[in-house]
Amino acid sequence: MDLTHSPKEQAFQDDVRTFLAEALPPDIAARVASGAGATRDDMERWHAILAQKGWLAGTWPKAHGGCDWGPIELHIFEEECALANAPRIVPFGLKMLAPVLMQFGTPAQQAEYLPRVLDGRDWWCQGYSEPGAGSDLASLKTRAERDGDTYVITGQKTWTTYGQYANRIFCLVRTQFEGKPQAGISFVLIDLDTPGIEMRPIRLIEGGYEVNEVFFTDVRVPVANRVGAENEGWSIAKYLLGHERANIAGTGFSVQALEQVKALARQVTRGGKPLIQNPLFAARLAEIEAELEAMKITNLRMLSKAAQGGQLGAEPSMLKIKGTVLRQALNDLARRALGPAAAPFPSEDLDNLAIAPAGHAHNAGGYFNNRKISIYGGSNEIQRNILAKGLMQ
Repeated sequence: MDLTHSPKEQAFQDDVRTFLAEALPPDIAARVASGAGATRDDMERWHAILAQKGWLAGTWPKAHGGCDWGPIELHIFEEECALANAPRIVPFGLKMLAPVLMQFGTPAQQAEYLPRVLDGRDWWCQGYSEPGAGSDLASLKTRAERDGDTYVITGQKTWTTYGQYANRIFCLVRTQFEGKPQAGISFVLIDLDTPGIEMRPIRLIEGGYEVNEVFFTDVRVPVANRVGAENEGWSIAKYLLGHERANIAGTGFSVQALEQVKALARQVTRGGKPLIQNPLFAARLAEIEAELEAMKITNLRMLSKAAQGGQLGAEPSMLKIKGTVLRQALNDLARRALGPAAAPFPSEDLDNLAIAPAGHAHNAGGYFNNRKISIYGGSNEIQRNILAKGLMQ
């Protein structure tokens, strides 16, 4: 693989940088850079800006309103967005459900839902995990019993990210109760305004609120909202998880975090010298940077394979493992650089309060929040098992 950009790709990179400099609202970029995170309004504004530009659904086919970008264009766009401190595009509709509908959905489902994802009328969330079915997703117990042309759904989902903002949820439900667990699962689309649904917040360790529990009590959903055949949702689930795991890797966001740690290490001093001149700190930083470069190349190889119609095997699992480990390592390195100023809660003794440098006040919250990324989407331990099985075949 030629890792240098062609003149056409370089021109595209220049266009992306120009667009970001002109179109990304400074207040949004400042919140993202500080670690405070984008608000709902920030994410919706950025969604609308990208939609107006025509760059919201980069890898979608043009027939569905996308750009039909190849892997290099996507890589350039996501990395430049991360470096510019643009909000992360909410993936549930654009990058997870949409590929499922294009692959498994009926023409009517594609015509109904894909335009609504693009124009922002629908905010989707994901109903996969349950209290007793996280990494062992096949053990899910949410039931969908057939009653004529409807399913009656009862059960619980958990860790539902941005469920408080969503108006729709795609769910895995059990439609067959005997035999192999994977063989009795179906994939359904549910309007969250349907009677019998309750959304409860889950407060995170750093005090944030982005995940929820969802309870279904005799929720009636049209059978027409099922994607694919009944009891064949496990294949759809695996297809979607491949897209989710590659997305969780977050290569562009690791590049952004690396640049922030470098800037912090130039600003913070230890023994009268910038921390970046400390041999131990500099060696650890160089190690992470080398691993990140290797992951970027692996990501490009995977995207190229997918663009040529190749079947992805264990590659998404590999990226998910490495990407999440690197992001956590960068969080940890920033925490070490800040020292006492990285404390999660300020001291009441204001005279001795350790103040974090500008742009790093939310470091502890990011550190704690990102402990989850090696768990969700299939824990890294499960991904290692998938890799081991793949190598044995």
